[in-house]
Amino acid sequence: MEGKDDDDDRKIEKTNKRLFKLCMKGKWKKVVETYEKEKNAHTERITRTGDTALHVAVTDGQDDVVLQLVKLICSVDKLALGITNERKNTALHFAASMGSVEMCECIASADASLLSVRNVDGETPLFLAALHGRKQAFMTLHYSCIYHTNPKDSNYYSNCRRADGDTILHSAIAGDYFDLAFQIMNLYGDLANWTNENGFTPLHVLANKPSVFKSGCHLGRFEAIIYYAIVVKELKVETKLHLHCPTANKEKNNYPGNYRTFIELWRLTKKFTSVVTHPLTQFVNKKLPQNDQNGTQRDIEASKNNGAGKNSSGSETSNWSHPLFPTNYRTCVDFFKFVLMVMSVILGTGSDMIRRIRKKKEKHVWSAQIMEKLLELACLYEYDENGGSIPGDKDPETSPYDFDEKGRATLRDITEEQPSTTNGEAKQQKNGEKKNEQKMPETPILIAARNGVTEMVDKIIDLIPVAVHDIDAMKKNIVLLAVENRQTYLYDFLRKKNLKESIFGAVDREGNSVLHLAAKLGDYKPWLIPGEALQMHWEIKWYLFVKESMSPQFFRRYNNENKTPRDIFSETHKDLVKSGGEWLKKTSESCSLVAALIATVAFSTSTSVPGDFKDDTGAPTLENMPEFKAFAFSSLIALCCSVTSLVMFLSILTSRFQERDFGKNLPRKLILGLTSLFMSITSMMVCFCTGHFFVLKDKLKSVAFPVYAVTCLPVTLFALAQFPLYIDLIWATFKKVPQRGYKTSLH
Repeated sequence: MEGKDDDDDRKIEKTNKRLFKLCMKGKWKKVVETYEKEKNAHTERITRTGDTALHVAVTDGQDDVVLQLVKLICSVDKLALGITNERKNTALHFAASMGSVEMCECIASADASLLSVRNVDGETPLFLAALHGRKQAFMTLHYSCIYHTNPKDSNYYSNCRRADGDTILHSAIAGDYFDLAFQIMNLYGDLANWTNENGFTPLHVLANKPSVFKSGCHLGRFEAIIYYAIVVKELKVETKLHLHCPTANKEKNNYPGNYRTFIELWRLTKKFTSVVTHPLTQFVNKKLPQNDQNGTQRDIEASKNNGAGKNSSGSETSNWSHPLFPTNYRTCVDFFKFVLMVMSVILGTGSDMIRRIRKKKEKHVWSAQIMEKLLELACLYEYDENGGSIPGDKDPETSPYDFDEKGRATLRDITEEQPSTTNGEAKQQKNGEKKNEQKMPETPILIAARNGVTEMVDKIIDLIPVAVHDIDAMKKNIVLLAVENRQTYLYDFLRKKNLKESIFGAVDREGNSVLHLAAKLGDYKPWLIPGEALQMHWEIKWYLFVKESMSPQFFRRYNNENKTPRDIFSETHKDLVKSGGEWLKKTSESCSLVAALIATVAFSTSTSVPGDFKDDTGAPTLENMPEFKAFAFSSLIALCCSVTSLVMFLSILTSRFQERDFGKNLPRKLILGLTSLFMSITSMMVCFCTGHFFVLKDKLKSVAFPVYAVTCLPVTLFALAQFPLYIDLIWATFKKVPQRGYKTSLH
């Protein structure tokens, strides 16, 4: 007997090694043959993590091989399909993560019990499909679950959550899979109020993602034009009839490399056709006879009557008009968008950039749609008949999880019969204990205010006006959080929202008012502007903006530490003032050196006159030529501007660099100095070219302009290098509200 067991062990070991080598070399036909000949191969683990050959075939995307292996396993014992690896993942878990519809359908139809198998993290195949954004695989697994579970049963939601309390809706929103999240809310509407172990609902997760909203994205000028020209359709509910099974093997799609460009042009052409034909259709409809048997004329009159009662905020198809714009204003705008998009694709800057901007706008539009849907389903501010907050997913009849005293979620045995409550006393007592033991998380409007999500704050205030009174653990409301985190646009929006003055006059637990928090500088420098001096300039401008936007009687002069906002501003900005002064010194020293050189050259040039002088009058012989007049004026302007620039930079170097100097004095001097420097550089270039033109006017006149261009190239590069700083200075000086920077970029 012992010898026979040893032979079996050697045989199993040999099978494991053979299957591993075949799988690693991609010889899947031999793997299938091994499964046909050796029945024990169905249950053998071939990798260190405990994966079987079926696991490896799924991860390798071998759809046909998986179908054959599943058929062979089911012919012997379908329990082998439920073999798990070290992390308790079955082959269906891997198929759901890969997003293969064919493999999910094959494995789930062979053994439906695998739909409820959980790995070490408590994740079901349905959850993994949502976690990785595999919408088609998710929908396939969902309808497979429906065949075996009644939506009215408590087990209907059992596959939608993992051990840490996150649901499929949490995961889809966290991964920016908004198209999948929209379908989940349609299929599992109750998940909108389910919380994880931290007490966060899906709306909390969305509020923590400011980059998916328009208010959290910064676009360049050209990108902004393309952004507004792109049209994104809203999400729609998909049913089983709308499902399509994409090919898992992407190599089967033999598209050309530039097929996306043609698709973009085709989409734009369709849009342009609709724009052009819309006015023509209206013209034809107006010319229809009165006795039209289809009643078209009556429809036109009815539409006119209906449109007269609508405001200008209606749809794009309404009869919109404005006294300052022509009647075909929208047609012209759409035509301009079409031309711009075609030029950007052809000359383009590219189909890639347009595709990135389209994805960005899709996130913005779809996230707003998800937010509105979540707010429709949310019941954060509602209370049940017992006086406690609605338990949502913590109801034992709808949740497959229990929560311990620390708020951690543990899987409940769903087969265990739950005791029914005949009255609300036990339920009310349980909710009361959890409220005392667990720390309540911040509400979504507070998180949105901290992150500057203006869209969510606006929508919550409109739907739930009482939400403006929410405060966090430090007693900060939405206004205090917006000011503390330098959310300038949100604060300006709240200021124009006509909220109660008491909300703006609130103080936190430490006695800090809005002005105290505006004066406090955090670790993160939020302003979208280079240089410490300009950072300090916008800090002062932000402090003054908050101060001037509020009534003086609502400010508390001292906080709990007996500090005024002015004291806090001086303490927290001490290092920024020092670094800003050093930055200004370095900039002024380099620019003053260039200004001194230009002044020296301009002085010597202005004293020398090209050509000769007349003997009788002593006047220049070339005084009547336009080139000579340009030379004289440009040399004088270069001398005056260079001296002015030199004086301005010297005055900056001799400044005291106090806090108030960064508000107006130093920035204005820097703007005047840079303006004079640029004008002197330009004038010097003109002076050189006009003076040297007299040398080459008779010979080599055709090559004069290329020589001048090459000679002026170094000076031009210096001007271009300093020009962005000049633009930022002008922007910072004339902009009323500082523009906040964003950590994320357009990708």
